Amino acid sequence: MKKIMHCTLALILVSSVNVSAQSWKNLKSKVKEQTEKLSIPKELPSSGVLSQDEVGRGLKEALNQGVRKGVEQLNKKDGYLKDPQIKIPMPDEVRKVEEKLRALGQGKKVDEAIESMNRAAEDAAEGAKDIFVAAIKGMTLIDAISILKGEDDAATKYLNKATSLELTKRFEPVIKACLDKVGATKHWNTVFGTYNKLPFVSKVNPDLEKYVTEKALKGLFLQVAKEELKIRQDPAARATDLLKKVFGK
Repeated sequence: MKKIMHCTLALILVSSVNVSAQSWKNLKSKVKEQTEKLSIPKELPSSGVLSQDEVGRGLKEALNQGVRKGVEQLNKKDGYLKDPQIKIPMPDEVRKVEEKLRALGQGKKVDEAIESMNRAAEDAAEGAKDIFVAAIKGMTLIDAISILKGEDDAATKYLNKATSLELTKRFEPVIKACLDKVGATKHWNTVFGTYNKLPFVSKVNPDLEKYVTEKALKGLFLQVAKEELKIRQDPAARATDLLKKVFGK
């Protein structure tokens, strides 16, 4: 079964936080100066140090490294469940269900449902990598320059725009299979079946697949943004000579 989903990016840093920040500012400044000279911005003029090709290939290489790292983080046990920013909770609109069942001593059933939803997202995450890699491969030089010149989440926004429709289209059936695989559907039905049997309550049964798909995708891009920010700001090793040349040693 193909899984789907994923995240992250690496825009690669230098050997210390202060040096990293200064090198990043210098690179952005150089790119801005070069692109501002263009009357028709079809390409970035080569500087005396870095060629256009090196800038483009360096960024793509960094992004591919980041995607692999992000997917690995999410595609493991507790990748979603133990991250409070990404963990998939019960839907807001049925929070009363959770509160009522916990008050009646049914907290274990609720916990099992929440855990199984997060396990499904973790199980599905790996499949996002191929979609991200394809988006990175199709990136133009202008795209790369915009990311280099952009805000701390510029790469995340690029991937979100380039992949969100395809991810949503392909993710839902994979999530469905993962939900069945980890028993989430059973736990979900148990929770809402128990609740709906209570007297004097309005019957509820949200769309499990749609809900988990939306939350899993949101968590994916949040993880991407976290990785992008971390790599922009903190020291990290360059794995190749090209990355060292483009982003600094």
